[in-house]
Amino acid sequence: MRVRATEPQPVVRVGPDAAARRARLGVAVIFITIGILLSTWFVRIPDVQERLELSEHALGLALFGFGGGALATLTAAGWAVGRFGSRPVARGGILLLCLSLPLLAFAPGQWTLFVALACLGAASGALEVSMNAHGVAVEQRYGRPIMSAFHAMYSIGAIGGALLGGALASFGLAPRPHLGIVAVVLLGLNLYTTRSLLPATVDAGGHLPALIRPDRGLIALGVICFCALLAEGAISDWSALYLRRNLDAGAALGATGFAAFSLAMAVGRLAGDRLSERIGPGRLVRLGGLLAGGALGLALLLGRPLPAIAGFVLVGLGLAAMVPLVVSAAGRSHPQATGPAIAIVTVIGYAGFMLGPAAIGLLAGWSSLSVALGLVVALCLLAVLLAGTVR
Repeated sequence: MRVRATEPQPVVRVGPDAAARRARLGVAVIFITIGILLSTWFVRIPDVQERLELSEHALGLALFGFGGGALATLTAAGWAVGRFGSRPVARGGILLLCLSLPLLAFAPGQWTLFVALACLGAASGALEVSMNAHGVAVEQRYGRPIMSAFHAMYSIGAIGGALLGGALASFGLAPRPHLGIVAVVLLGLNLYTTRSLLPATVDAGGHLPALIRPDRGLIALGVICFCALLAEGAISDWSALYLRRNLDAGAALGATGFAAFSLAMAVGRLAGDRLSERIGPGRLVRLGGLLAGGALGLALLLGRPLPAIAGFVLVGLGLAAMVPLVVSAAGRSHPQATGPAIAIVTVIGYAGFMLGPAAIGLLAGWSSLSVALGLVVALCLLAVLLAGTVR
């Protein structure tokens, strides 16, 4: 008896539901918002520094406020997300972020600027935890990777904020109305879009441990994250000053450097998942570190505006995939405690992002900004040495 083979049935993929699609939009807007708000501040740093007559050393001390505020809320935000869910923490962080931005332009001195930056940093720290946690929850609803796209939205927002900020600065708009208008518009947008986030119950509570003991692998991943985010923070805070003060570039060209860096980060993040599949995450981190460190080192040696901007582009491409790959590796290394593992790597990493720019300022005060940015080159090479831990 001959059995007739049955024809293969087509695989029917069930797409995300409407609530997940709306939540994805809400999370994407948060990522875009924090990119716009922080880049708006970054490109107006030279104007605030000039108004307050701060040296690079004094500005570096003031920037410690941002790092301190962020580090104070990173751990607390992790607890709050577990207790109340990422939705209310994210909405509260957006409110504080938008209220803090205009304060930077009204600060009458170094230490009031420090306090305003501490508020901005606290909001940023709360958002770093809550928006990534909510992004993971939305990704689980989608059933496919979308986190790199969220991080690309941050870079896209940073591009828009930097280009707009540079244009408004070149047209003579003062920082106070600039920062105030941006904050009001984005606050109104987020109050609307964040209503579509998933309910707080999707990531509140749970049976997983709140803390785990970091092992060597997690510490190594955290150090790579530290190196990558310190480099990103240094370029974000100091690229405009380096171009304008050290290389005598104009306001618009100074802002272009950060915008070009952010564009390269966005492109690299959009391509990161596919590249990782082709060559492996560890090799991609190693090649990225070599590209970023080599390009920045060459740009600093040449000491001209256009090569410096080209160097920032290559740094952005090199750094783009590092943090998403490291965070994913941390989660895979502890499948029964994914959240705590990611939290450890994130706290170590964001110590670099928050405190690194201030350290660059202190080094610049003792030597020069060109020499201080050499620290970024060294840390990129350190990430190359540790890339084997990214699996």
